[in-house]
Amino acid sequence: MTTPLAAKIAREYGTPCAVIDMERVERNIARIQAVCDAAGVANRPHIKTHKSPVLARLQIAAGAKGITCQKLGEAEVMANAGIDDILISYNLIGEEKMARLGALQARANMTVAADNSTVIAGLPQAAAASGRPLSVVVECDTGRKRAGVETPAEAIALAREIAASKGLLFAGFMLYPTETGWAEAQKFYDEALAGVRAHGLDAAMVSTGGSPNLKNVGKLKGATEHRPGTYIYNDRMQVAAGVASWDDCALNIYSTVVSRAGPDRGILDAGSKTLTSDTGGLEGHGLILEHPEAKIARFAEEHGFLDLTRSNTRPNVGDVVRIVPNHVCVVVNMMDEVVMVRGEEIVGTLPVAARGKLR
Repeated sequence: MTTPLAAKIAREYGTPCAVIDMERVERNIARIQAVCDAAGVANRPHIKTHKSPVLARLQIAAGAKGITCQKLGEAEVMANAGIDDILISYNLIGEEKMARLGALQARANMTVAADNSTVIAGLPQAAAASGRPLSVVVECDTGRKRAGVETPAEAIALAREIAASKGLLFAGFMLYPTETGWAEAQKFYDEALAGVRAHGLDAAMVSTGGSPNLKNVGKLKGATEHRPGTYIYNDRMQVAAGVASWDDCALNIYSTVVSRAGPDRGILDAGSKTLTSDTGGLEGHGLILEHPEAKIARFAEEHGFLDLTRSNTRPNVGDVVRIVPNHVCVVVNMMDEVVMVRGEEIVGTLPVAARGKLR
């Protein structure tokens, strides 16, 4: 069954189409800002999810303290829109990136992360180009085994290296604890903080992340801010993590059923180029709101393969369905724009201004 709004969107924009419910977006922004305020930490939202200066400004207007970007290209888009308090939570390496970082630092208040000496050695070039000091936080691995130094001793050594580098300021620590690893993160941070203080330094900025940890905001004693990103839209992963409900999921993919060649199967016009092959560790590739027992079992590039064996209701060819993605951040990066709705009304489109900014 196709809802009246889904029919209108399909008629005016075609499918597959990414649609955001602005009432849910605004509610999500207000809810998580209140969570951070209650915990006594600043909210520094990660824009990797929405990639939109318009939505970043809504977050800041609601009380957010600046933003987080993962890549320089994202930060450039945001700075061009007048946002001037930006953390890049990623190691930046190479002369090309240092030139761009220097240009950014000349017009916005930048902080960057580092977890090794090679990164730190390049950053003075950006500071010199900007004509003012550059703030640097040490990224600490507290269990995810992604990036970050693995021991407090390494964190202390890098903090001293930053402080001794011309044009650099040691700003503090950046952590991304696992959802159950906050006690271990506290022990790591306490030891690292004591170590830098013993050398005459301090950590003015202690940044934790991300949306799966919203239930842990404020648990790290000494944290000054938190970096949630996905919360603005939410997805199946956040529902599975227990930090969002289906009513908090603000972005749906509208997709048309284009084939029902067998009683237990079907094809959507949304494949891996729309919904992504990133399952987020979940079964299937999204929740179909009209047919929640149906499974988006696998993909071709433009085909979503439906397994209807467990579904009590089955779509017909031509039906337009709404899908909650598993991992919304990757989905948004494949869209030039999203359609905005309020209730049953279409209110316009929003460019995904920083999409594809991978450098």
